[in-house]
Amino acid sequence: MPRGISAQGAHGDSRLPARLLLEDGREFAGMALGAPGVAIGEVVFNTAMTGYQEILTDPSYCGQLVAMTCPLIGNYGTSPEDSESARPQAAGFVVREASRMASSWRSRTSLADYLADHGVVAIREVDTRALTRHIRSRGAMRGGIAAMAVPAEELRERILAHPPMEGLELACGVSTTEPYEVDPAHGELRFHVAALDLGVKSSSPRLLAERGCRVTVLPSEWTADEVLEMDPDGFFVSNGPGDPAAIRRVAREIRHVAERGVPVFGICLGHQLIARAFGGTTFKLPFGHHGANHPVMNRDRRTVEITSQNHGFAVRGAIGDGVEGAPGLRVTHLNLYDRTVAGIAHRRLPVIAVQYHPEAAPGPHDSAYLFDAFIGLMRDRRSPARD
Repeated sequence: MPRGISAQGAHGDSRLPARLLLEDGREFAGMALGAPGVAIGEVVFNTAMTGYQEILTDPSYCGQLVAMTCPLIGNYGTSPEDSESARPQAAGFVVREASRMASSWRSRTSLADYLADHGVVAIREVDTRALTRHIRSRGAMRGGIAAMAVPAEELRERILAHPPMEGLELACGVSTTEPYEVDPAHGELRFHVAALDLGVKSSSPRLLAERGCRVTVLPSEWTADEVLEMDPDGFFVSNGPGDPAAIRRVAREIRHVAERGVPVFGICLGHQLIARAFGGTTFKLPFGHHGANHPVMNRDRRTVEITSQNHGFAVRGAIGDGVEGAPGLRVTHLNLYDRTVAGIAHRRLPVIAVQYHPEAAPGPHDSAYLFDAFIGLMRDRRSPARD
């Protein structure tokens, strides 16, 4: 078989009938895919047409069963270069059709083998259109994937015993346990960035490194005092899973760093925590924003960006450009699907944040300028004496 074209392995494509069962009793029949076993989590759908490996390895999907709305998934296989973390993070995977061929010069394994090798329970041949319509009308909910041999009532009991996403603190489970460095990509050190890992994707430190930054990635339990001791030029607060309301300590630490004048840039969970740090509140979206094609208006530039998004919570906005409960913040970006807050900036401090993924992976690169904006904040802060 030519290099880059591989057939799906037998252990990654079981012929066993399987089901996806939702907590409200709705059942979707299919065939087992990936590893054997039972997977429980919150069921969400993702509208991206490509990037399934980046989605699977995005730590923000910890605790979730991800259903792809694109009807054919796996056609270009998997490659180590496409992973956003060391292993898949999604609790389970749901597809309509899993391609039986992986045709790409970059492919190393098929999707089915990749799932099986990493212990991910998945299901194929699901009516993902009907599933998506159900979630859109009823909201994201807990669900389970299991072989038909597992009795439905037993599976439902396990689903209902699983904690809902509200109130869950999941970032500590996906954060690095030890600090590590990402060096400037081209050898020229311009800035030192401390990055708080709440579930960071590998693309974010890489894009900062490409801009001449040495990035020190820190565990989620690091404190503001420990960050300030490093005397960084900037502080990056990453994406991650779970309910931002359950991570109160981190919000307080972010504010402490920001009030010392250190430029702060947050994305997704980091965006929510920055809002909460200055008095804002967050709420659970009915079915979240998950995909690589979400339009966002940049209110400062009066332009529209097509963005990559993955979040189930949002910052509560207010009339005008304000953030409810946080007079020091203003709204810089709006999600054009539902007018939710998609970006904020502090009116006085060098703090910016967005509710989407400017590093994309997968998705368009419309918002990569935000990394340059962060570089600009660090440049403005640096005095001539420090150059």
